[in-house]
Amino acid sequence: MRIYLIGYSYSGKTTLGRQLAKRLNFKFFDTDKALEIKYHTTIPVFFNRYGEKAFRIIERQILQSTADLDNTVISTGGGTACSDDNIQFLLQHGTVVHLQMSVDEILMRLAKSHKTRPMLKDKEPDELKQFIAEQLKSRLVYYNQAHLSVPALQTTAEELEKAVFKTSEG
Repeated sequence: MRIYLIGYSYSGKTTLGRQLAKRLNFKFFDTDKALEIKYHTTIPVFFNRYGEKAFRIIERQILQSTADLDNTVISTGGGTACSDDNIQFLLQHGTVVHLQMSVDEILMRLAKSHKTRPMLKDKEPDELKQFIAEQLKSRLVYYNQAHLSVPALQTTAEELEKAVFKTSEG
């Protein structure tokens, strides 16, 4: 079984994914971390050096490598489900869970974060809010195809486990 977590940056895919994997005694795989390890760099550096197109190609290769994983919770990058036909790949190869967040929740998490996201850096507060709102709206077309959607800030790993198994049974 593979459980793919999708959603906007800062939605808790990595944190909740690790917690869920531990509860299930599954492995945990983070596609962004896999890219960083494979290319000995960070996502922002890779993005700046090679651009979004190259990033999405590598991201897709890493995503496709997860098809062979068993009993794994997989955290994807915020835009992974929205590129090429990645959402179809995700839906065919596992249970896809969308961690929902509002623009204000994303901004709250972003303000507390020490990480920088390539597409969110160097923007003024109003511009940042507008950018996130527009990007989130365009990504919801993909995110809403998930087998299951849960409010990210109100869902525990235990609740997510129950919801995933209820979805996969029905």
